[in-house]
Amino acid sequence: MKNLIIAALIILGTLGSYAQKPEIYATKTYAINGYDAVAYFKENMPVKGNIKLIYRYKEANWLFSSEEDLREFKENPEKFIPQYGGYCAYGTSQGYKANTEPDAFTILNGKLYLNYNKKVQEVWNKNRNNYIIEADANWLKIKDE
Repeated sequence: MKNLIIAALIILGTLGSYAQKPEIYATKTYAINGYDAVAYFKENMPVKGNIKLIYRYKEANWLFSSEEDLREFKENPEKFIPQYGGYCAYGTSQGYKANTEPDAFTILNGKLYLNYNKKVQEVWNKNRNNYIIEADANWLKIKDE
């Protein structure tokens, strides 16, 4: 029942627009809510990016908190981009793109995963290895939708 409620909340959050969603999750024109993708790996926490440190990649504007993080991202963006373009890892495992919150994240095997919120993250963490397998397969189908 709890999983159904969480899934319903995510679906409702995705119904705001029927338009095709870009491959990279962005709000207010910034990828992953304007947070520094590199900082997740270096500081193990979300760090807000600086508007003066911006880089365009995969049709999204990425912000960084330091020149060093910006440089590292430019050198190897695929190392730092969250899985599933920054959309919710659990939502992707269920076959759709859902928004994410910066503090609902996990770094696993050198990859960054974001979730819709902390409650969804709790569900995802209980069976994340299987959800990752499902999300990997689903992402190939939905990334361009």
